[in-house]
Amino acid sequence: MKFFSYESPLSQVLLKLAYSCYLNLLWLICSIPVFTVGASTAALYSVTLKIVRDRDGNLTRQFFKAFRENFRQATILWLVLLGVGLFLAADGYILYHLFRSSQGVALVFWTLVSALVIAAFFAYAVVLLYVFPLTASVINSNWAMLKNSFFIGTHYLFCTILIAGIHFAMFYVTVSLFTPMMIFGEGLCALLSSYLLSGVIRACSVDPALSVEHDESCGENE
Repeated sequence: MKFFSYESPLSQVLLKLAYSCYLNLLWLICSIPVFTVGASTAALYSVTLKIVRDRDGNLTRQFFKAFRENFRQATILWLVLLGVGLFLAADGYILYHLFRSSQGVALVFWTLVSALVIAAFFAYAVVLLYVFPLTASVINSNWAMLKNSFFIGTHYLFCTILIAGIHFAMFYVTVSLFTPMMIFGEGLCALLSSYLLSGVIRACSVDPALSVEHDESCGENE
């Protein structure tokens, strides 16, 4: 029946769900050492962006090829972001207890400091959502990757909110409603996010022929 043919919408949806499940497994295995999470995430987005652009081939070969090619830069970026994330988490924990035990002028002061930390958390989350898809897609210096991730994420704020919502929804459903959904996990999140990111990255991507020292923000150009 045509309804169940390979080209039918139902078959394509089921195929992409199978892709996301398999890619999630690869991502989990390659993320086990923890310090490889960045390279694993960049490889995942490299494949999902190709799927969205109908350039999918051998998923395993593409994943490990991207893993090797992006390993050095993605690992450096991940370790930097991991350190910043731990620092912000520690700050948030300390400020929470200071805020609860303070009164008067001290309370006002710690409230202002807390607002700054919340703003830093927002900037951190934006960079975290975009830096690995960008690493998988363009050639640039580490600093430019971080800076462009922030500018693109804040420029396309609605897209950023949707991507964050996808990840939050997956986390909530897996933890609170249906734990077996973890079989799709980050694989499905990356695939759905890639449908939103594909056009954004194409519009903002830096020409790979340019020097890796190119440090101009796409967000500033627009």
